[in-house]
Amino acid sequence: MQANKSRDTKPELMLRKALHALGLRYRVCARPLPDVRRTVDVVFRPVKVAVELRGCFWHGCPEHYRAPTANDSYWAEKVRRNVARDEDTARRLAEAGWLLEVVWEHEDLRQAAERVAMAVWARRRAAQG
Repeated sequence: MQANKSRDTKPELMLRKALHALGLRYRVCARPLPDVRRTVDVVFRPVKVAVELRGCFWHGCPEHYRAPTANDSYWAEKVRRNVARDEDTARRLAEAGWLLEVVWEHEDLRQAAERVAMAVWARRRAAQG
């Protein structure tokens, strides 16, 4: 598992490129909550929008996750812990006033970037009054 990149994966780079093309600037692999030791893939700190790009295998995608046949009990527990951590992170962000946009790796990343941009722009407008 050490060979699996934790950041700058191909889908992340594609999503970030699409966000940048829409004129958005952001922080990468940042901690939106300073007291929680977790990072989010893309952070728009001024408007409190966080974006997580989740891999279908590692995060138990409801559409595409297929459990491996070898060492299945290990993988089931591993993915269960990942999903529980994702839910906890989403809860903590919501309690702190953040909007979490979840993007799955199987999604069209340009459409996902547009969805994120709409959320960021809506929060900017709301903050301006």
